[in-house]
Amino acid sequence: MTSTVPALGTRTAEGSALQAVLLDMDGTLVDTEGFWWDTEVEVFARLGHTLDEAWRDVVVGGPMTRSAGFLIDSTGADITVGELTVLLNDGFEDRIGRTLPLMPGAARLLAELAAHGVPMALVSASHRRIIDRILASIGAHHFELTVAGDEVARTKPHPDPYLIAAAGLGADPARCAVIEDTATGVAAAEAAGCRVVAVPSVAPIPPAAGRTVVPSLEHVNLPFLQGLMTL
Repeated sequence: MTSTVPALGTRTAEGSALQAVLLDMDGTLVDTEGFWWDTEVEVFARLGHTLDEAWRDVVVGGPMTRSAGFLIDSTGADITVGELTVLLNDGFEDRIGRTLPLMPGAARLLAELAAHGVPMALVSASHRRIIDRILASIGAHHFELTVAGDEVARTKPHPDPYLIAAAGLGADPARCAVIEDTATGVAAAEAAGCRVVAVPSVAPIPPAAGRTVVPSLEHVNLPFLQGLMTL
């Protein structure tokens, strides 16, 4: 399975200024954000606590340690972050073993980018064990590089994962298009200097300079991503 790799040399897609596309996983390519919340609700119910639905917007898209810490502090549950992380990953893996729906337009977009030789990286705050399971459904062959949340010193909302991905593909971050579904991921990509396409999954994301918001991946194709480089 791919992870962080040495620079491959800067390339372009058919002469475009677009050098690479970096994609988030949960809620962007696969419809799993609801799975994470359902898992959190189930785990805390076993611990004797009820989660407030309003907390969903707080924990979505963030690193597991942050989400776990927030939920422990909010509920007062008698469990450590490390122990909770294991329970959450186990519960999530059980859920994705049953079904794993792709987001609308995801399969078509990945196939189109691959057909035109656009370098792609998967950049997720999820742990490696989760990414490797989900890649079997998404198609690991689409990505030259994958970056997991437990493999970087600072994950989203810090820019590090996207800077690592761009460097690994030999691309200039300013010439990379990032596709994200949460404010946390968008913040990471923008801090890295990338052009961002936001496809909100749980909480709304407002448009901003250097950021384009679309309702689904069905609105995204290669010419659309190439056009971002001229904005």
